[in-house]
Amino acid sequence: MRSFSELGVAVVGTGFIGPVHIEALRRLGIKVTGILGSSPEKSTAAAEQIGLTQGYQSMEALLEDSSVAAVHITSPNSAHFEQAKAALLADKHVLCEKPLTIHSSEAAELVHLAADRGLHAGICHNMRFYPLNLEVRQRIQNGEAGRIHHIMGAYHQDWLLYPTDYNWRVLVEKNGPLRAVADIGTHWIDLVTFLTGTRVTAVFADLRIVHQQRFRPAGEVGTFSGAGDEVEGSQPVSSSTDDCAVLILELSDGARACVSVSQVAPGRKNCIRYEISGSKCAFAWDGEEPNSLWIGHRSQPNEHLVRDPALLSASVSRYADYPGGHAEGFPDTFKQLFRSFYESVLGLDSAVGYPTFEDGRAHLKVCEAILESARRKQWVAIS
Repeated sequence: MRSFSELGVAVVGTGFIGPVHIEALRRLGIKVTGILGSSPEKSTAAAEQIGLTQGYQSMEALLEDSSVAAVHITSPNSAHFEQAKAALLADKHVLCEKPLTIHSSEAAELVHLAADRGLHAGICHNMRFYPLNLEVRQRIQNGEAGRIHHIMGAYHQDWLLYPTDYNWRVLVEKNGPLRAVADIGTHWIDLVTFLTGTRVTAVFADLRIVHQQRFRPAGEVGTFSGAGDEVEGSQPVSSSTDDCAVLILELSDGARACVSVSQVAPGRKNCIRYEISGSKCAFAWDGEEPNSLWIGHRSQPNEHLVRDPALLSASVSRYADYPGGHAEGFPDTFKQLFRSFYESVLGLDSAVGYPTFEDGRAHLKVCEAILESARRKQWVAIS
């Protein structure tokens, strides 16, 4: 039987999320061959800090490494397309952070390229892989919720609350024209459509820029760095991407979903939550308390399900590695997503399919409709 230990994976990106990928890969027993930063110096420094044998000096050197079977891309959004395309052309499987690209046309090109070359191509929507989210999906598929009427929720953070908070994500040329929605709103959209087995067919969007000017310090600032004080030498920069948004979504089953997205919500560090209301029951989950699921009823007592493999559906329990009462969280979702991805790469049975480049392309189509809706202040159908 083929095993994860025969795989070699290289990681592109040395910021917040790159090391998260490396840790999860190591926990699965997958060899990380090396890391690539935005400069040879950053590559070398990151490799030394993380304990890797190699800091790649260029993308070309990474792709020429015959031990690399797959590439994880965790670089800024504007680099995703070219890096993913180069990896696919080098016959490497690719797992890319979201958003997949800046434009849906680029994403479509990657979808076709991966299919033509018979390669696995995934996108890192890790929120799916909290065990209780997988349990909700299974119960909805079993018909326990009945017909879905509506969904409400939010994804709130506060790391860009102050005008002195700065990161490359506020720059259109590096991040794209949507920020809060593309960065975290797509996680919520992917999650609820995955849980309910639907797709978004139309959107009504209101976007708001709270700080049209931010202050950029010398050098770069890491995501979630916590820097909020004005630093001597900071330069004002224009910020034209959304700090917060309210979205109404029409889903393919006729249900409606409403979500608030914000990166300027004081006290909310990484709060993703939803409540799915059906004709038979409701499910509510909060990412800041991910081991607890509320199940609402009309004619019987409500339920509170605590994550416990012994209480989960058979197809879900394999994605919960610790006994009940032993909390699983954010890092575990990456491990479980990568487990699903590499089970597929090795031709093994995967109980839950991984998010694909096609999912990433679909989310970009939704983002483009959201931008159009906000400009026109009306409903926009997804073409």
